[in-house]
Amino acid sequence: MLTKETANTRNPPARSSMRRWRMGLPALAVLAAGTLMAGCASNSSVPAASGSAPIPSVPVVSEAGAATPRLVLTYEGGLLVVDARDGGVVSEHALPGFNRVNPAGDGRRALVSTAGGFRIFDAGAWSEAHGDHAHHYRSVPVLTDLVFPAQKPGHAVVHAGSTALFDDATGMISIFASDKLDNAALPATEVVALPEAHHGVAVPVSEGKLLVTNGNEETRNTVKLLSAPNAQHRRTTVAESNQCPGIHGEAVATDQAVVVGCEDGILVIKDEKVSKVDSPDAYGRIGNQAGSEASSVVLGDYKKDQDAELERPKVFSLTDTATNSMELVDIDYSYSFRSLARSADGDALVLGTDGKLHIYDVKSGKEKTSVDVVGPWQEPLDWQQPRPSIHVAGDTAYITEPATKALHLVDLKTGKVARTVTLPEVPNEITSIKG
Repeated sequence: MLTKETANTRNPPARSSMRRWRMGLPALAVLAAGTLMAGCASNSSVPAASGSAPIPSVPVVSEAGAATPRLVLTYEGGLLVVDARDGGVVSEHALPGFNRVNPAGDGRRALVSTAGGFRIFDAGAWSEAHGDHAHHYRSVPVLTDLVFPAQKPGHAVVHAGSTALFDDATGMISIFASDKLDNAALPATEVVALPEAHHGVAVPVSEGKLLVTNGNEETRNTVKLLSAPNAQHRRTTVAESNQCPGIHGEAVATDQAVVVGCEDGILVIKDEKVSKVDSPDAYGRIGNQAGSEASSVVLGDYKKDQDAELERPKVFSLTDTATNSMELVDIDYSYSFRSLARSADGDALVLGTDGKLHIYDVKSGKEKTSVDVVGPWQEPLDWQQPRPSIHVAGDTAYITEPATKALHLVDLKTGKVARTVTLPEVPNEITSIKG
């Protein structure tokens, strides 16, 4: 599944090398009518899981003069809410066990992957349009008792106005309109059942279509693009490919291009066609990707050692969905799956084990600059263990440093650390709301 001292110095770009591969064969396009991978329930609300904590009393809502974006971070046994503008802690919320956080898609709430499913967390800040003006509100964050049930909550993906939640234990996908969330009841939810359970992903795409993976616990190599539901609430297969061994991860680029990673390259799904971009190595795994709607290029990791218990790669990938070409960039540091992000302008951001935030031009693969942020670190063997992580909102990169309980706010316009705060807990995962 999914992811590492503060100095305001700018370092000269490090030297890196780049290699390019382009598809030599026509793009794979499988346009076959088919049936929905399994039965689809009609749109209906999924009942909340039982046994969750009750919703606190309704907090007082106050109007703010401007948007108040907030961060939601996990720590062992709970959640922190932080003011994204200055790093100040807004609230803490106990929640036992290992939890993960995902954007919910409405700019106000997050989804917490926890025991029982995806739990709705209201971060307590939002904006509403009134005529030609936007009014901004804030209140105390609320961990609601509303849960989208899942035995093993996996990927949560927001795109094209919808949110898709994947249950790895059952192969069930829950889809809802992102702007229909509230704190009173779960929204109307379409449930898509895949033939077999697996660690997979679903991506809502334009015009109501849905991209899904297919596989089982032993192998997964298929992606299918499904049509929008018809009057009988059924979807049909529009395009598919079974040429993606070990399929994992997803990202979206310009022109509604979606990519998913494979152990030997990457699939590009665009205009109802599926294209394979091969890795230059027989085993060249791209399992985590970061896309940008400002760029046709997708940033991805790249691993070459199939037998490694944990490979600490020293190369990353750039895949251009406009040309179906891949570039590999060699580097002199390593990174983890929580190290990849994109700037608002589409630059590639890689948080290295050398403690620097490296910023690359995605077209040339050349490093533009680097910023000293955290101390040197090494990726832990256990993927659930905290390590420095990056999350970008607007022109700020938020970087956690578990070793010091620090949160660093990096101004991507100036290339400097604008602020560092000490958190009350060791941070692990991080997401944000616009407020």
